[in-house]
Amino acid sequence: MLDWMKTAKSVADDPVFGFNPDAVTRSITVDIAAPASVVWQILTDLPRYNEWNPFCIRAVSTLKMGDPIEMTLISYATAGGPTVPNLEYICGFEPERLLSWEFPNLDFWPYPARRDQVIEPTGPASCRYFTTDAFLGENGIHVFRFAGPWVKRAFDDTAIALKARAEALYVSGS
Repeated sequence: MLDWMKTAKSVADDPVFGFNPDAVTRSITVDIAAPASVVWQILTDLPRYNEWNPFCIRAVSTLKMGDPIEMTLISYATAGGPTVPNLEYICGFEPERLLSWEFPNLDFWPYPARRDQVIEPTGPASCRYFTTDAFLGENGIHVFRFAGPWVKRAFDDTAIALKARAEALYVSGS
């Protein structure tokens, strides 16, 4: 469990942003035969997402805390889904360890969420990666029930693609 999840208020304490551990989607964990620095380089090289990421094919951001990240996502909710614009905000940035963004609670779209991409170094030339999406507040469990399965597929595909990209770059020395 991520540190912020351990200290987050429950939905009972905060119905808008509260955390419910049953409303979290988690990708598979992939072991990557490349250093955490290589994986970090890929995750922060937003202009190249379309070269390897099957879910997020466009991302634009300064990656500074609080700044927006504008994304174009492939909809996994429908077979061969259309692209979907998505705007979230950077909320976690720990080089070679964590890249996070969140969707705020909006009056017209009360579905806050937080995505964490986690890199765990396992050796000088290896690491582990997984990603989570916590659907927050009293609506979070409903969003999880609807979107959780297809978000997991998208995140699993992203983890597998990230592993392939990192290992290929590391072997080629790029």
